[in-house]
Amino acid sequence: MSAVPETERDQASFAETALRLSGKSEEEAQRLGAVDKADEHVEKLYAQRLQTAASPVHQAVWERQVPLEMFQPPPLPATAPCDAAMERCLAVVRQHRDAGTIYDDNGKIAPAVIDDLARAGFWGLLIPPEYGGQGAPFTRYARFHTQLSVLEEMIAGMGSVHGCIGAVDPLKTFGTPEQKRRFLPRLATGETRSAFALTEPGAGSDLTALRTVAIEAGNDFAVTGEKLFITHCLPGRTIGLVVMLHGQPAVLIAELPPHETDEFQIVPYKLHALRRGYNNGLRFNNFKVPRDNLLVPAQGNGLTIAYHGLNHGRVMVCAGAAGSMRVMLASILPWAKFRKTYGAPIAQRELVQRRIARLAALIAGADALVAWCSWLIEEGYRGELECIIAKIFGSEALKEAAIELVMKTHGGRAFLGGHYFGDNVHDLLAPCIYEGEGEMLGLAFFKSLIKEHGKAYFEPIGRRLQQYQMKTLNPLHPQHVWRFRRELWSYGRWRLAQHFRRRDRTPVVGLPAKLQAHVDFARECLAQHRREISATMVQHQLKLADRQCRMAELSQRVQDTIVMLVTALWAGQQPEEVSQAAADILCQDLQRRLTGQRPSDRYFRDVRQLAEMVLAGEYPALRDVPVPPILRPYAND
Repeated sequence: MSAVPETERDQASFAETALRLSGKSEEEAQRLGAVDKADEHVEKLYAQRLQTAASPVHQAVWERQVPLEMFQPPPLPATAPCDAAMERCLAVVRQHRDAGTIYDDNGKIAPAVIDDLARAGFWGLLIPPEYGGQGAPFTRYARFHTQLSVLEEMIAGMGSVHGCIGAVDPLKTFGTPEQKRRFLPRLATGETRSAFALTEPGAGSDLTALRTVAIEAGNDFAVTGEKLFITHCLPGRTIGLVVMLHGQPAVLIAELPPHETDEFQIVPYKLHALRRGYNNGLRFNNFKVPRDNLLVPAQGNGLTIAYHGLNHGRVMVCAGAAGSMRVMLASILPWAKFRKTYGAPIAQRELVQRRIARLAALIAGADALVAWCSWLIEEGYRGELECIIAKIFGSEALKEAAIELVMKTHGGRAFLGGHYFGDNVHDLLAPCIYEGEGEMLGLAFFKSLIKEHGKAYFEPIGRRLQQYQMKTLNPLHPQHVWRFRRELWSYGRWRLAQHFRRRDRTPVVGLPAKLQAHVDFARECLAQHRREISATMVQHQLKLADRQCRMAELSQRVQDTIVMLVTALWAGQQPEEVSQAAADILCQDLQRRLTGQRPSDRYFRDVRQLAEMVLAGEYPALRDVPVPPILRPYAND
């Protein structure tokens, strides 16, 4: 494990001291400091222009002008070498779905489907060609993930776990040439498939609570401990296994034996979500892993490796949500035309039209975020802030679509066996937890967003507070003003400059007026957020870490503004009027949430017009989406 440079130890020491001054215990300060250090190490894996401080969201909030060019990904090329494999994979799933052979007798994805997908190249889509894979660009894989989620969410999820958060990404990014040659070809063919074993019974959002330990045992490490909620994990799999080694988190590439042994056992339990796949606990008792299987990052430790792949998985959550919401919208349309109340189809009822329009709008937002974030990842950005936004929006949109839009529109039939909602409700809610629970991620988003501003203007004040053993600075106290005069002068100049900022109203070439208005509103909001966030940092100072509700509220406002900006710019690149109308509805919804205004009659007219276009079959997002049958179509319905 690489040593931590002296300057980093000094910074960590200050961060931990600040936490102690704010009232944190010694243990909590150390653990939070460890998380901060892991994040710093991940940052240093990227060139400075690709780090969080140079990211689109960070610049949009803190710079004088919003860099709109960083929010507009170019269209995907018409073709790519990986397309043939992706089409083969989609064809395999369609064939098994149509034949009724996609699940085995236990309701899991059938082994024959897994084997057919392997022959089609599925497991190697994200593995470079030199190791036998397809080398798919992440932008293309993200779109493919949405297409596959329309057909079968569990298969799409298995591919995401394998390629994004399983052993593939850690090996590609941190593996030695020898480790890559040894593992990646077998992972590409599907001879072995991968998972990532991080979570433990006492370690979820707090990854500093890891208890699985590896000790040296000759040419091996002996691993003892237990993992929980490990998706896509069975005997015979190749996993990234996070352990504590020499008191530091580390990642081993572990090849699980084909059968349980005294050293390795599967811990089964009933999990309502992911019922079509496998999610197990793992128990190790002096389980041997060769020393040569240790991944050693250039910076940091095993948490660096664990954090690296999370952003890929977060984009996949949003891409999967975009696919699932397509299925839900496709199920609403025939039902709304079939079901009558008081002699008229409910498709004519304004409440149902609003649900249809809202679901179309949510799909537009998810598609926009997936296109944007996958492009940033492909361009080499870390994408921490951006991918968190995509994950939270996608998972919350999916939850809203399931509960508020689909369930309420289908009524009692939503609970029938065979209904998409009734059969999949746990899977539709689970993304709110997977890849990071939404509100916890929102706090992480906020902390990353304010980090550089805090270093520039608040860390010097914090160091001065530490010097004088003070907990807060009172800018109205003369002695405080004198002691902190340099720091207050520096911050005062920044604050004064905000009042003389020129409004950025540069129009986007070719953007329709409605969408341009949303872009202009978002730019003004971002300037306001900058001032609000900084004022909150002044108000709460060292106690800010404990003001979780305030941080969550500010975080959500920034996220909503970014979603509006990305969706409006994405819609400007769409040729179809209905896609632009869907984006416009989402932007109007977000604007009302930010301002607290009530919907206008004009908004309700826009909703009806969008719903009519979707009902007429004009929404391109529903192209090639299977239409499920209407359950229990009684004659008197």
